[in-house]
Amino acid sequence: MIVFNFWADMNKTKFTAYLAWFSTCIVWGTTYLAIRIGVTDLPPLLFAGLRWIAAGSLFFLVLKLYGLKAPALKELKHLAIVGIALIGIGNGLVVFAEQWIPSGLAALILTTLPIWVVVLEMTLPGKRKFNIKSMIGLILGLAGTSLIFHNELENLFNPDYLIGIIAIFGAIISWGAGSLYSKHRKFEAHPLMNAAMQMMIAGAAQTIVGLSLGEASRFVFTQDSFYAFLYLLFVGSLLGYASYIYALSHLPASFATTYAYINPIIALYLGWLVLDENLSLNIIAATVIIIVGVIILKKGTEEPIPTKKSKVFNQSTEQ
Repeated sequence: MIVFNFWADMNKTKFTAYLAWFSTCIVWGTTYLAIRIGVTDLPPLLFAGLRWIAAGSLFFLVLKLYGLKAPALKELKHLAIVGIALIGIGNGLVVFAEQWIPSGLAALILTTLPIWVVVLEMTLPGKRKFNIKSMIGLILGLAGTSLIFHNELENLFNPDYLIGIIAIFGAIISWGAGSLYSKHRKFEAHPLMNAAMQMMIAGAAQTIVGLSLGEASRFVFTQDSFYAFLYLLFVGSLLGYASYIYALSHLPASFATTYAYINPIIALYLGWLVLDENLSLNIIAATVIIIVGVIILKKGTEEPIPTKKSKVFNQSTEQ
């Protein structure tokens, strides 16, 4: 984080943002495995909530020592909305889902996140509409998602498995909405300080819900779950989430969320290597189709939006 601020102070903000994005790509690809290991022994909400509270509190103290100011009280409501949407619901549902579905499959489904971000963004007033590339990308993305479940039809009749799949799609919608809200809401405080506050707020919300559901009696660390907790705290939360918020504050939301291209490749490989999860040709093909679809969709969203002003300008220059 000190490196990020050093480059920013030297007017290298874009470089820093891309570095943060790259960090998110790599780090969050490894967290699916750690989550899967953790929820094998620990209840999901307390496992997630206590991790975020600890990470946010530690990060907040470090940033204060570094001289950054805490967000103003008037911004806490909006930070809470972003934090609960991204971490509380988005990440919380992923942790919840991985009680029943493989870590690699969870990561692969989440590859479609940029598609849903673009779809959600297109519903906003004054934003770009669907074009041919957007439609082709969306169709490919949905086709790849369908291919994932081609050999999973029997599992879909398993209530626990189905709940896990629904939870993952809920996480996608919540994360996409939270990312767009964060992107279009301007905050005065430093993005890293905002990230620390979001961690603490969302972690507190997850912990309260977990306690109300009686998870405290089942919260007992094993060696594996303890190491998973520490890894998620220091690497997944402090490095990963802070990097994502920094990248999101300086890069387009449709690009910042493309970390989801790389995450599943890492997660699928680690799940296969460590937990012996399924890595079939069907899943590999689905991964390729989804990524190609997302790339085409992204290119469609990058095309300039025609406006009346630009048309008048073009006519005047042609005369």
